[in-house]
Amino acid sequence: MLRSHTCGELDSLNIGETVTLSGWIHRNRDLGGMTFIDLRDRYGITQIAFNMDVDERLCTSARKLGREFVVQIVGNVVERSSKNNKISTGEIEIKAEKLNILNKAKTPPFTIEEKTDGGDELRMKYRY
Repeated sequence: MLRSHTCGELDSLNIGETVTLSGWIHRNRDLGGMTFIDLRDRYGITQIAFNMDVDERLCTSARKLGREFVVQIVGNVVERSSKNNKISTGEIEIKAEKLNILNKAKTPPFTIEEKTDGGDELRMKYRY
């Protein structure tokens, strides 16, 4: 099974469930003892939390992930301590138990989330 839920469908009613998510790495934040990843699919974004005190090997692997890597995450849905009202999944996060890299990616020359084509020079350089 590639996923049990999409990244946009989880909410506070799913707290306590073990879920499997698949998607692209949207953003990766390393805060010392913890690493947070925003996982994106076509349905939304879900925050994934890796804790160095819980599983050092898993957290070290998460720190090496780049933008647009395709990954599969298995973990438990927990309530977020700092809620984000800007996204539909802002009340929860996934405490990661398992990480599977499905595909590595080179960092794209422009960010996917911005509503820009990068300008004519960049667009012409990377046209196919």
